[in-house]
Amino acid sequence: MQNELRLQDYPIASHTAPRKPSAAGGWHIPRRLQRVLSLADFEDAARRHLPAPIFAYVSGGCETNRALRASEDAFSDYDWVTRVFNDTSGRNLSTTLFGEHWAAPFGIAPMGISALSAYRGDLIQTQAAAAARIPAIMSGSSLIRMEDVAAANPRAWFQAYVPGEADRIAALVDRVAAAGFKTLVVTADVPVSGNRENNVRARFSTPLRPSPRLAWDGITHPRWLLGTVLKTLLRHGMPHFENSQAKRGAPIISSKVMREFGARDHLSWAHIAKMRERWKGRFIIKGILAPEDAILARQMGADGVIVSNHGGRQLDGAIAPLRALPGVVEAVGPDYPVMIDGGFRRGGDVLMALALGARFVFIGRPFNYAGAVAGMAGVTHAIGILATEMARNMALLGVLSPSDLGPRHLRRRQGGPDAIAPRPGETP
Repeated sequence: MQNELRLQDYPIASHTAPRKPSAAGGWHIPRRLQRVLSLADFEDAARRHLPAPIFAYVSGGCETNRALRASEDAFSDYDWVTRVFNDTSGRNLSTTLFGEHWAAPFGIAPMGISALSAYRGDLIQTQAAAAARIPAIMSGSSLIRMEDVAAANPRAWFQAYVPGEADRIAALVDRVAAAGFKTLVVTADVPVSGNRENNVRARFSTPLRPSPRLAWDGITHPRWLLGTVLKTLLRHGMPHFENSQAKRGAPIISSKVMREFGARDHLSWAHIAKMRERWKGRFIIKGILAPEDAILARQMGADGVIVSNHGGRQLDGAIAPLRALPGVVEAVGPDYPVMIDGGFRRGGDVLMALALGARFVFIGRPFNYAGAVAGMAGVTHAIGILATEMARNMALLGVLSPSDLGPRHLRRRQGGPDAIAPRPGETP
């Protein structure tokens, strides 16, 4: 049925959702979410729910938004080649990464200040991910203490922006370890902040500046004002940047916010080597686009890399992650975990990245929108939508498992009719 998420069609456990069994079988979607049929529907709903400055911060890229648009447009570079009359009744989304079993090959990407768009945004994302048995990466620019997130989801990953000074690097790494995180994701593509003109035009700023316009935005968006802002202030006080360093950072309205993040344009691979030496857990570098950098990351001891252009928020015109992916996979070899984020909006998008060699896909903005619109139930529903799309498309492609996918399932639109050559060792 159109309004039923039939969990038996994919391996996300039935305890993922705040849903009740339906008489028709499967699991009933909460009434307020029954018209949300795709991740794009969450974006449309969030556009209405959030004040324009907040929505602009979440949705926008930098300068002309060229890199942001390219990330989504890249999926049109390929067409699927389906196989038929394969028994796919036993298909399964389960995936193993770094020796850990996950219910599906996608997770929640790190998103800064999520608690400004949704009440306890980082927590509801990580709780939904824990219930669904998929990974969630907490952002270093979050407004909720890392210790609270780690307690809610011991399998969560932590994403750090490398501080500018050696002693602050060491102190932050030690705090992440003490909080209980086992996986540290280091974002590499922020030597300086991108030119986010859209934020300025929409009157969003960091620090957040109280103004008559901001007050009016709150009044005209009462669900957000009451359910996120006032609820947060009454229960938790003024939000702070909690995790950019070893100690609590400045309030979100403080003029000291940007100074606390410090300069990063002097950072080098030597800093990463020191960080890797100090961190005893799993170590991942995020923000890789060049094959040469992927090779260096592996040489530095990184356990994996995430191909990413920072959601199109840093360098305008940066190559789309999906277009960079094949070159990175070829450079480091099929045995090295290459993950990806950027522009993923459909289950078919996730499958396409897997076919091109990615081990795992991370998705950000849609889960932010889902949490803003409907809290943890929204994030859970978004996970279900994505998993359902993947399970359906796997049947149409004729594959049983995400690991069955390869370049042979794709043809490139630009560059001639020939199928993309299989990876070494792959049967054409």
